Amino acid sequence: MSGPLRLVPDEGGSERTMQLRTLPLKRRRPAGPAQPEPEPEEQLDLSADPLDELAERLHDICADAVHPYEIAAFLESDGLSDEQAALLYGRPDSFTLAEELFEKVERRYPGPSSEFANPWRADPWRCVVRGLVFALPGLGYLLGANLFAATRMRFGLPSGMLALSVATLVSWGFNQALAHRSYRWLGRLRRWEAAICLAVGAPLGALVASAAAYVVGGPLGALWFAAGQSLYLGAATVLLVLGREKFLLLALAPASVGAGVVLATDVPPVVRTVVLLVSLVLAVGLAARELLFCIRGGEKESVAMRLPIRQEIPHLLFGLACGALTLIAGLGETIHQAVQTGAAHDAKATPTGPAMIALTLSLGLAEWLLFRYRAMAVAALRTSHTSGQFTRRTGGILLGCLFIYLTTVAALDAAATVLWPGAPALGVPQLGAMLLLGGSLWLALLLNAFGFSWSTALICLAAAGAESTGLLTGVDPIVLQLTGCGAAALLLTAIAGPVLGRTTQHR
Repeated sequence: MSGPLRLVPDEGGSERTMQLRTLPLKRRRPAGPAQPEPEPEEQLDLSADPLDELAERLHDICADAVHPYEIAAFLESDGLSDEQAALLYGRPDSFTLAEELFEKVERRYPGPSSEFANPWRADPWRCVVRGLVFALPGLGYLLGANLFAATRMRFGLPSGMLALSVATLVSWGFNQALAHRSYRWLGRLRRWEAAICLAVGAPLGALVASAAAYVVGGPLGALWFAAGQSLYLGAATVLLVLGREKFLLLALAPASVGAGVVLATDVPPVVRTVVLLVSLVLAVGLAARELLFCIRGGEKESVAMRLPIRQEIPHLLFGLACGALTLIAGLGETIHQAVQTGAAHDAKATPTGPAMIALTLSLGLAEWLLFRYRAMAVAALRTSHTSGQFTRRTGGILLGCLFIYLTTVAALDAAATVLWPGAPALGVPQLGAMLLLGGSLWLALLLNAFGFSWSTALICLAAAGAESTGLLTGVDPIVLQLTGCGAAALLLTAIAGPVLGRTTQHR
C-alpha cells in the first residue's frame, strides 16, 4: 500500500466496527486562462542532483586531482562514509561518487603561482654575502705570501707551504663534520646544544690542524700563519652555522683592504702581519661573542637527546677527500717533478695559488646553485604531468646549473692565473682536469644535500686515494686528475640523474 489510509469507527451500524476511508479527491478548479506547460522537473516536483552542488563546492580540489582516488581520499578525510554517499547523493559508495566528480569537473593543472611558497627560495642578498665570505679569505694569501719565501724545500715546495696544505686539509675535514653535527642540533631546535658543540669543536679542530702543521714543520712564520688560518676556519664555521655571515664579512674587511693595497704598492712585512692579526682577532672575537650569547640566552632542554657520532664520519671523509683533490690539482705538477728528479724547484712557478683561489671563489656560486636547483626542481614538480616529464625537466635543470658553475670556475681560474705573480698559464688538459674536479665537487655537494653522504664520501675518497698513490709513484698528475676526477664525475652523474629524477626526493 503506497497511499495514506485512515482507519475510523463505523458510523452506520454495530455489526461493522471499522472501515477504510480514503482521503477525498481534490475538487477540479474552474477553467481559467491557459498556463504554460511546466518543465518535467517542475511537473514532477524533483530536486536538482545534489552532486552538482558538491562539485561546485569542491571545484578546486577536483580540478587539481590527477586521479579519482585523490578525491575519494579527501571525501573520506572529510568524514563521508559509504552510507552517507548513498543517503545524501544516491551513490553506492564514496569511490563511485569520486569517479563521477572526477568526470564532471574539468582538469586544471596550474603552474606555480605567486602565492606558492617555495621552501628552497634563496635570498639573493644573503647568497651575495656568503659568496663574499667564501671568496675574501683567499686574499689573505697575498698578505702572507712573504712568509713562505724560504730556501728549505720538501717535495719541491717550501716547507711552510707544505705545512699550510696539511693544516688546510685537516681543517676542511674536521670543520665539515663539525658543521654537519651543529646543523643536526639546529634542525631539532636545540640551539643551546649546537652552541656547545661549536664551542668545544671549533677550538679542538684548530688545535688539531695546528698540531698537524707543526709536525710537518717549516719556517716559524709559516707555522704561525697555518695556526692563524686554522683559528680563522674554526671561527668562520661558528659564524656561518649560526647564520652570522655579516659578522664574518666585517672581520674580513681589514684583510680585504690590505690585500688591495698590496696589489697596488709594496707594503712592509710587519704591516701585512698586523692586518692579518686584526682580521683574525675580529673573527675569533665575534665568534666567541655569538657563542656566549647563545649559551647564556638559551636554555637546555629538559629531555635529554644524544646524536650518534658515527653520522659525522662520512662528512669528515668527504671534507678530507675534497681537500686532497684540491691540493693535488694545485700541487700535483710540482710534487711530480720532485718525485721524478728529487730536485727543488722555484715555488713561484707552481699553480698552487690560482687553483685554490679559483675553487674558493666559486663556493659562493656553488651554494647559490644548490638552492636554485632545489627551487626549480620543486617548481617542476608542480608543473609536470607525468613522472617522465619531471625526470627530463630535472635533468635539464641539473645540466644547466652544472654548466654555469663550470664556466665560472674556468673564468676564475684564468683570472687568478693572470693575477698570481709567476704562475704558469693553464693548458687545455689542465683546464679540463680543473673542470672535472669542480664538477665532481658540485655534484657531490648536491647529493650530500639529499642525504647521500656515504656514496659521495666513498667516491671522492677513492678518487683522492688513487690520485695520491699515483702521484707518489711518478704518474703524470694531469693524467691522474683526468682519470680520477673524470671517473668520480661519471659515477656521481650516474647516481644523480636517476635518483634526483624521482618525485619523492623533492617533496
